[in-house]
Amino acid sequence: MSDEAANESSNVRRTRRLDRASVVAAAMGMADEGGIDGLTMRKLGRSLGVEAMSLYNHVANKEDLIDAMVDEVFDMIGDPIPGEPWREAMTTRAQSTRSVLRTHPWATPLLDSRTSPGAATMRHLDATLGCLRNGGFSVPLTAHAIALLDAYVYGFSLQEAGLPFEGRDETVDLAEAIMEGLGESHPHLAELVSEHITREGYDFADEFDFGLEVVLDGLERALQPQD
Repeated sequence: MSDEAANESSNVRRTRRLDRASVVAAAMGMADEGGIDGLTMRKLGRSLGVEAMSLYNHVANKEDLIDAMVDEVFDMIGDPIPGEPWREAMTTRAQSTRSVLRTHPWATPLLDSRTSPGAATMRHLDATLGCLRNGGFSVPLTAHAIALLDAYVYGFSLQEAGLPFEGRDETVDLAEAIMEGLGESHPHLAELVSEHITREGYDFADEFDFGLEVVLDGLERALQPQD
């Protein structure tokens, strides 16, 4: 058998092993490494050992692929448990969402962008809405709550992904480098760095839980009957 025929036979065997789930998983891995802009059907096919056209046996086009990737992200986040108190459920949901988005940061700006949401996306949204409604939220307040919670979690995730440091040591080094030589010209920045950021135990990641509690406290107040 010639090398060309052997390669063709190998590609056929690989194509037969492919399915939609494996294509989506490979695409997510590629996006994790190089961002969503680095994902192309040609590169994805090459990584799977097939021609790009073979991928269209499993996804209609790139938009369909991205829809499936986003749907997988929602499936990873997990749904609120029926009967769970709304505040506990929203805390778990927020923490789970942030954890998944730290692993797949490309997904953050895409979560609310799809016009053809998948089954996991719709299931997750319906379960979240149901949890809030069962917790006593009116329909308008439920809409406010979802918008507020997602804005906070997605916004924090974007901010965290864009930070130019990782861990306490890098945080302190960068803060001190920025402040070096400024003297007394920026007293409030100097105060924040010296009395908060560079103190033992500081971790920017801890800001997430503080902010989430503030958001949940606000929703809890909004849920109370108004005089």
